[in-house]
Amino acid sequence: MVVASKAPRILLVEDEDALATLVTYNLEAEGFIVEHAARGDEADLMLLENPPDLAILDWMLPGLSGIEICRRLRAREATQTLPVIMLTARGQEDERVRGLSTGADDYVVKPFSVPELVARIRALLRRASPERVADQLVAGEIVLDRASRRVHRGARELDLGATEFRLLEHLMEKPGRVYTRAQLLDAVWGQSAEIDERTVDVHVGRLRKELSRPKQQDPIRTVRGAGYGFDENFGK
Repeated sequence: MVVASKAPRILLVEDEDALATLVTYNLEAEGFIVEHAARGDEADLMLLENPPDLAILDWMLPGLSGIEICRRLRAREATQTLPVIMLTARGQEDERVRGLSTGADDYVVKPFSVPELVARIRALLRRASPERVADQLVAGEIVLDRASRRVHRGARELDLGATEFRLLEHLMEKPGRVYTRAQLLDAVWGQSAEIDERTVDVHVGRLRKELSRPKQQDPIRTVRGAGYGFDENFGK
């Protein structure tokens, strides 16, 4: 079974229902995974718990403004470089400058062209996360090829199932980052998956068994009480 690479995840923070529905529909049609929040305080919590690949923030929001959310994102180590697009009806140059100086990467004024928004999203993702669009992920002697859905460690091809492939791909995208079991369930199995977090341990065990033969270095780190990550020092 061939499984597509995990699509970039976008958090859309917009309190206008009709606009949120329109943007969500079009972004999902382009292959993105879209999560929506209508309130700024709700979005801030979502960004704390599980940062997306890119955030689209409306300027004026109930609970917490888009500008304040952007300030908080830039103040947190985990989201300092998270791509942010400000979405607003404000068109004056000084307001654009204020939005960009707060840390936003781009600025789209309503009404806007959805294809233009999609193009700006893709451009930001290419700059911020080239690993999301690279054909291969390489760490030491481990090479994961997205096009062929194959993984090699040196000359040996690994026999990975579809889930183990997605799990390794997700971990290799951000070496050094530790993911909780809940975050891995969301990223690899999807939010709708009704499975126990212990399932993650089972698949990590299978992945480890295939990745490493006796006396070979294990690239998967277990952080007690936290979760799993790909060792950023592997192969160095």
